[in-house]
Amino acid sequence: MERERALQLVRKHIKNPNLVNHTLAVEAIMGGLARHFGEDGELWGLVGLLHDIDYTLTENEPERHTLVAGEMLTGLVPEEVIRAIQAHNHEHTGVKPETRMEKALIAADAVSGLLIACALVQPSKRLADVKVKSVKKKFKAKDFARNVSRERILYCEEIGLERGEFFAIALESLQRIAGEIGL
Repeated sequence: MERERALQLVRKHIKNPNLVNHTLAVEAIMGGLARHFGEDGELWGLVGLLHDIDYTLTENEPERHTLVAGEMLTGLVPEEVIRAIQAHNHEHTGVKPETRMEKALIAADAVSGLLIACALVQPSKRLADVKVKSVKKKFKAKDFARNVSRERILYCEEIGLERGEFFAIALESLQRIAGEIGL
């Protein structure tokens, strides 16, 4: 599936602009991680872009989240994309994250929330003013961005990245699309 078609599907199924921006953020981070690892950036970006395509439909039924996405995407994307999407909700789907891409999606999904929260507490409210050093501090502050799972962010270590390096890749990736997501 081409990116433009995937983006059309996201906008068709997700009406909340913040959630659309979240999917764009995760797409960017996944693309940055793919570049770092020499992986297929288009494929990894597609996983990030589509990972919450069913969120609006399954918001009150977390056990169905990503399973519905799998039904929606069957025949449109490679099976590895569907599996990665379903693995990011492994607590409910039982699809255990095994590949680098699957684990990267879990970490990228979570770190996007931390980085956006870091930008929003800046006087400028801009990603350009966020530094890796401050992200590290905010990561340790349990009262900051409480809904962001630090445990999920730590999946970065399972793909061979130290926390600071992961933050740097993710932050740079988001800064590239800051205008597109209004930060």
